[in-house]
Amino acid sequence: MLNQAISLLFDAAAKGCLRRAVFSRHQSGDGSRVSARLCTHKGELLLATERHTADGKVFHQNLSLDGLEAALLPVAACYMQINIITSLGDAEYKRSVKGKEVIIGGDKLKRALALSAPSFADALTETLDRKKNYILSGEEPFLKALAISDARGRVHDKKQAKFRQINRFLEHIRDIESALPDEGKLLIYDLCCGKSYLSFAVYHYFKNIQGRDVEMLGMDLKDDCMRFCADVAKELSFDGMTFRTGDIRTLPRDRAPHLVLSLHACDIATDIVLHFAASVRAGVILSTPCCQHDLLGKMNVPALGFVTDYPKLSGKLAEVLTDALRLARLRTLGYDTTALELTDPDDTPKNTLLRAVLRSSFNNDGEAAEKEREEYRAALRFVLGKDAEDYPVL
Repeated sequence: MLNQAISLLFDAAAKGCLRRAVFSRHQSGDGSRVSARLCTHKGELLLATERHTADGKVFHQNLSLDGLEAALLPVAACYMQINIITSLGDAEYKRSVKGKEVIIGGDKLKRALALSAPSFADALTETLDRKKNYILSGEEPFLKALAISDARGRVHDKKQAKFRQINRFLEHIRDIESALPDEGKLLIYDLCCGKSYLSFAVYHYFKNIQGRDVEMLGMDLKDDCMRFCADVAKELSFDGMTFRTGDIRTLPRDRAPHLVLSLHACDIATDIVLHFAASVRAGVILSTPCCQHDLLGKMNVPALGFVTDYPKLSGKLAEVLTDALRLARLRTLGYDTTALELTDPDDTPKNTLLRAVLRSSFNNDGEAAEKEREEYRAALRFVLGKDAEDYPVL
């Protein structure tokens, strides 16, 4: 059955519709994995593989489609799970510790592949002839200063995931750029910013790529991080950047930033950021939550007892409900909201990006606003078993 899974992977690659393949659950239990994507090099279709070892190293290899099945079989034999993700559908191979094998979705994908004409444009591809189509190249001075890349501009192996995450985040920035003012100085806050990888990336994007005048504030409780970031900003002559140690609840509320960022603010720190940003009517909010624990002990949903009886599932449910309530609350405050994937799931498990864009016309006393508030109150009643105006109370 492993041969069948590899044949499926090969057929998807040959048809040009393979988006990603992931080999995981190494039989040794060491946590290593292999991921693969289609690419082209000098006109040849290749499978670009990345092997992530247990000690954090990354090894790259490009495989020709000629002899691909033979090359992949010994690799696949070491892994107990293979996910094949294509533009025509997905399949998953699993092998239990007792050797029992199953392919989920294999027959359906096989039929789709048989009916489909080759279409490499349908796959998520990367062309090696011209570097990957990233906004950043790795040669930017701030990436070198933050030890993402070396002095020659080569991204360190251990920082490849961080580099992809930064570039993907800038794509999200590009998506909301039309919601920001076309002219004048941009005011941007990065709250609970930590080491501020994204702060520097966003500042560089607007200042050096888009040629905008930028004032950017990074704030966090960790004084050592803020001093480090201030030193880096000074070294880079990023004069529009300032860093401040402190609680964001002490920030003045007399200015409305055009953009508020928050990456992986832990638990209710995300709520504090969202509460502040909405209270000052920030134009756009981009937030990636982390460690949503607060709701876990407060959920009171008898109808979902078949889920909450299991701690592991209850924790996952709390994460989803927490973020859904956050978005529902922001809608009551005049924001259009959505939840997006921050980057490739292989790169980080903390991968949900909450996006909120302030509506240009919002009538707090209107019928639509009241409907949003009632939907939010109903959601709170369902999750908490009681009515509440705000969750959590900050």
